[in-house]
Amino acid sequence: MSRIGNAPITLPSGVEVSYKNNVVTTKGPKGELTQEIDGNINVEVAEGIVNVVRLDEEKETKAKHGLYRSLINNMVEGVGKGFKLDLELVGVGYRAAATGQQLDLSLGYSHNILFQLPNEIKVTTTSERGKNPTISLESHDKQLVGAVAAKIRSYRKPEPYKGKGIKFIGEQIRRKAGKSAAKK
Repeated sequence: MSRIGNAPITLPSGVEVSYKNNVVTTKGPKGELTQEIDGNINVEVAEGIVNVVRLDEEKETKAKHGLYRSLINNMVEGVGKGFKLDLELVGVGYRAAATGQQLDLSLGYSHNILFQLPNEIKVTTTSERGKNPTISLESHDKQLVGAVAAKIRSYRKPEPYKGKGIKFIGEQIRRKAGKSAAKK
């Protein structure tokens, strides 16, 4: 029994969900998303509530039941409110600048990194004196925001000794002690 899969999804105002030919489509103020669903899973839309129902008791179908319910819930939340992820650049001289859909990262390498963002993502960068520069990514697609944030973070992952690198705001970096004191 999947507790997540059996939970109904309530639709906020302004969000529409339709299910046809094993494809779920969500439309809302932030955009439109589609997701293909396994044939053994059925989606029922009625009176502002979406239910995900499995058609058989196969092990694979049970495993996918909660997955598809979570994917549909993320789609509904995304087209309604959207998702936002914030990254922080920790390090002397680390900078980020956004021009349109291109992100210019200065991360201590010999050349700047130019990262082309997908059209579905809005990016803003802030750099205040005395604070670390931040990058804010916003979109209606949770998977896309997470993938782009992970790609940006991969250019300079936080290192465990000084904590320098690109990290998510609120992320705890596991720190290590450096070399021990001088030998006797």
